Amino acid sequence: MPPPLLLGSSTDGPVGVVHIAAEYTPYAHTGGLADAVAGLARFQAAAGVPTAVIMPLHRSVHRVAEELLPVGRPFPVEVGPRVEWARLCRVAASPRAPRVFFIEHDGYFNRPGPYGAGGQDYSDNGLRFAFFAQAALAALPRITSAPVVVHAHDWHAALVPVYLRTRFAGHSFYDGARAVLTVHNAAFQGHFPEEMLHVVGLPAWLYDWRLLEWYGRVNYLKGGLAFADFVTTVSPTHARELLTPEGGFGLHEAFAALGDRLVGIVNGIDMEAWNPATDPQLTANYSANDLSGKRRCKAALQRTFGLPQRYNVPLIGMAARLVAQKGLDLLIGNTTLFSGGAQFVFTGRGEPRYEAALTAIAARSHQRVGVRLGFSDRMARRIMSGADMFLVPSLYEPCGLTQMSSQRYGTLPVARRVGGLADTIEDGQTGFLFDAYTPAALADAVRQAVETYESPSRWAWLVEHAIERDFSWEQSAAEFSTVYRRVLATAPAGR
Repeated sequence: MPPPLLLGSSTDGPVGVVHIAAEYTPYAHTGGLADAVAGLARFQAAAGVPTAVIMPLHRSVHRVAEELLPVGRPFPVEVGPRVEWARLCRVAASPRAPRVFFIEHDGYFNRPGPYGAGGQDYSDNGLRFAFFAQAALAALPRITSAPVVVHAHDWHAALVPVYLRTRFAGHSFYDGARAVLTVHNAAFQGHFPEEMLHVVGLPAWLYDWRLLEWYGRVNYLKGGLAFADFVTTVSPTHARELLTPEGGFGLHEAFAALGDRLVGIVNGIDMEAWNPATDPQLTANYSANDLSGKRRCKAALQRTFGLPQRYNVPLIGMAARLVAQKGLDLLIGNTTLFSGGAQFVFTGRGEPRYEAALTAIAARSHQRVGVRLGFSDRMARRIMSGADMFLVPSLYEPCGLTQMSSQRYGTLPVARRVGGLADTIEDGQTGFLFDAYTPAALADAVRQAVETYESPSRWAWLVEHAIERDFSWEQSAAEFSTVYRRVLATAPAGR
């Protein structure tokens, strides 16, 4: 058996943690969840905290993992009236890196995408992720011989604390564990019919408005909130937003009921992976002390999008999923925004109506607007390094990562003052914030940024200040350690 993850559970000793998540970079990645879980786990492991990760063995894992090693024999998992079989696999771990484990079940996880295909969710997602939660808990004794902090992420793993305090209750190993749930995006909650409780083997008494019932449906995320020992979300501002009817996505009362068991901890980024001085994917490297390479990056970006190569013309970029959450409605039909002298470049994929609208804008303004449908990490980095400003006009943004990465590359974000955008952008210092969710408010913020750009000395100072900001995981990981020690020192919730 591998050495125990938990080195000590006292308030002054190191704490071991097992992250349970549907995504983890590089094995499965559909958005910020994978990067956030990977960033935190890797920092914790590098800092000496014994850390493991459990995720489903998605089809995408096979394309990335060089070798999968079995951990023990297949084991049974009760799913309602049925018994399913799971297998635990792992990849070889480097020293001071998280140990990554996979729950193998071809029927549930060997599919084209983690959550759906062809733009549609899988019809059995409620069953798939209930199985994942139970299998992950059942696998814990194969990973460690000591109780652990089980850190679940989003609705896909939200049943982990529910099963921990119901089906797995009464066993000393599991009773000694503590459960932390991080809500990365509360807009996705896992809603299913009432009969799903029986299907996944949960008792009928959980169908209660204080537990898993939500407007006549079963709500996995709500259940996780009720049974977790502590709940975090991904920025302090978003933690406050979740307490309001407007920002809580229908769960504001459940979040409010947590009281001081809810806290916002802003995500970080890998400062070495996002370093303009060393990034091999950039046209030219540069630093706060020497910005000459950024000028070359801008010229290359203008060429790539078929725009005139004019260094003195402000270039504004956006790399995002083309969906309503990202503020695309503030761009479509915003004649004021595109009538100035700035150039714009967009890349991403998403809803067809947004793709078509951006393509039409580029066709009408081919000397000022360029669009490339599709998304790649390389193109995102080229936009962040070559543009002068970066658009993040989100309807809501629990944390966001691109605004931190763009600042790291000296490209100042123009963003709405919501969630993590408010917590990570210094208005007028490393970016430009606006409040109202209106096209006019966005256009005004862009105008302010452009006017500032027209003062070269002032702009250079802002760029240098943005590049030098520290968005590492160090502070966030320290706050999570405080959370872990707090839950280990208290009786578990739901008992």
